[in-house]
Amino acid sequence: MLKKLFGKKQVEPETLVAPMNGTAVAIEEVPDPTFGEKMIGDGLAIQPTEGKVVAPIGGKVVQVFPTKHAFGIETENGAELLVHIGLETVAMNGEGFTAHVQEGDKVKAGDMLIEFDLELVKEKASNTITPIVVTNHDQFTIEKIAEGTVVANESPFLKLTKK
Repeated sequence: MLKKLFGKKQVEPETLVAPMNGTAVAIEEVPDPTFGEKMIGDGLAIQPTEGKVVAPIGGKVVQVFPTKHAFGIETENGAELLVHIGLETVAMNGEGFTAHVQEGDKVKAGDMLIEFDLELVKEKASNTITPIVVTNHDQFTIEKIAEGTVVANESPFLKLTKK
């Protein structure tokens, strides 16, 4: 009883859904050391089959890169997510990418964030694999629940529990 009154507030885990259609891939398999070696965060990646990215969870858009190839969302529990579409896509300078949100926007799971020309990314980037990482992963227990084929805004992807 006293623990309930004075104890630490229990924070509910947050479950992210897949932000795009494709195949879930272990982050360690991303052929870029920044992501594959978890230098900027831990999570999963998706090999996309379609050029649409939706919000994997509700939160606030804290960053949209000027080249529109990546964005950041902060969740209610304070998790900082980075979604990076493809590898070496910054060199495309925004060509083939359309952002539907801007910094400061509040989003809910399933909201359209970015559309991109998947064929153009295949042609101009080194890889279409899209890492989805928690950049402040040291503050969360991350359960990687997606395997195989994932469907945007339907397939459970990651479960985050604040430490």
